Amino acid sequence: MKIITIDGPAGAGKSTVAKELARRLNFSFLDTGAMYRALTLKALREEVNLEDESALVALARRTSIDLLNEGSKPLQVLLDGQDVSVEIRSPEVTNKTFYIARTPEVRNIMVQWQRDIGARRNVVVEGRDTGTVVFPNASYKFYLDADFEERTRRRLKELAEQGKMIEAEELKRDLEQRDQKDMTRSVGPLKKAEDAIFIDSTNMTVDQSVDKILEYIQ
Repeated sequence: MKIITIDGPAGAGKSTVAKELARRLNFSFLDTGAMYRALTLKALREEVNLEDESALVALARRTSIDLLNEGSKPLQVLLDGQDVSVEIRSPEVTNKTFYIARTPEVRNIMVQWQRDIGARRNVVVEGRDTGTVVFPNASYKFYLDADFEERTRRRLKELAEQGKMIEAEELKRDLEQRDQKDMTRSVGPLKKAEDAIFIDSTNMTVDQSVDKILEYIQ
């Protein structure tokens, strides 16, 4: 099986680029962040203490998360059989996902789920540690980034398209906090794999970013 990883910070365009790359290559798209978001959503629904690591591990062990990715259809995220693709994108889930992501044993469970998917089919994977931890022997690794102002602009546009309005300054604070948490957590921190190819998407469209990646693959 071929595995292509795309890591990078929030707002860099990883998901959109990874989806389009998977479509062009006829690969499956594996959104690791969606899996963490789904478990966060379940924890919030069940009012699990997000500071209680053992409770989060127990929650993960009795949870089923699957990703359905068929052709050009939008990615479906199934939480215990229920489609939660929209719910997991709420600001509340976004701001609480780091509790799940920083818990070592939960990450171990998630990584195993992700590797199981990668063992069954060709995938384009996006996340924070897919090239460093989840698939260290991936066929190709990329690190996608953009300058902070552009990342903020893209995130504001994405939220607006979902009907969610947020002040730019508030979003900037949220992004700064996410970057800090992603880069400094003790397990699976966000960083560029030594053998990953750096792509600066600041002044590139989605198609241009995908074209650049395909130049390296093909």
